[in-house]
Amino acid sequence: MRNYSPDLTPPWKKKQAPVPEVPAEVDLVVEEVSTGFCGAVIRCEKTAEGPTVTLEDRFGKHRVFPLAPRGFLLEGKVVTLVRPSASAPAGAARTASGSLAVPGARARVARAGRIYVEGRHDAELVERVWGDDLRIEGVVVEYLEGIDDLPAIVAEFAPGPDARLGVLVDHLVPGSKESRIAASVTHPDVLVVGHPYIDVWEAVKPSSVGIAGWPVVPRGQDWKTGVCRALGWLENTGAAWQRILSGVRSYKDLDPSLLGSVEHLIDFVTAP
Repeated sequence: MRNYSPDLTPPWKKKQAPVPEVPAEVDLVVEEVSTGFCGAVIRCEKTAEGPTVTLEDRFGKHRVFPLAPRGFLLEGKVVTLVRPSASAPAGAARTASGSLAVPGARARVARAGRIYVEGRHDAELVERVWGDDLRIEGVVVEYLEGIDDLPAIVAEFAPGPDARLGVLVDHLVPGSKESRIAASVTHPDVLVVGHPYIDVWEAVKPSSVGIAGWPVVPRGQDWKTGVCRALGWLENTGAAWQRILSGVRSYKDLDPSLLGSVEHLIDFVTAP
């Protein structure tokens, strides 16, 4: 005897469970369900075809989507975006990294795992953008003042499945000294990633600093001093860094190569 399902209603006729309606407020990060495009809300507009929302991804690309029912994912869950009311606040509660803020959340007890970065400026930049996320996850960031002794540093840390180590490296490009050092670290509980720039200064978008672009510094010159000289700034690298850091308000002020690397490290050291 052939068995039949007691529910013969075609899927397209089945009543779908209601989903939350979420105001499409500026900086809310969502994913459009049909294309997988993920970005932060830039604006909502009323058009002849109906209301739309413009999203900006981490590469600065903009796309416009209709505010269709069940059209977006928010932190992995289907939602319906709606136009924010006129009285709504200008933006949703978001951390500088674009994550959903957790009001009143206490910092988690520090994990055994760590993220190491090369220098103090790297650590301060990571704190500026990802500090709230790191405290909730219990991840401590430490700086090394260089990675020349990275294999010995890794051995001393003694990483393991419950104490993973992530390392962020400057100038991680093929053929560089940094790439050779990174390649020498092969422990399964260590992840070494980086960005292509000589210094983390360059990972800040020039427009966020108020300059047309990062200057090319001739070989043989101290890079940071050369940058100050080329830009007409006082040759005080500490003051220059504070000027640069003050222009960083969120992930949008950073180059995508750094964003992806830091988020990869956080995922790695917090994985179950």
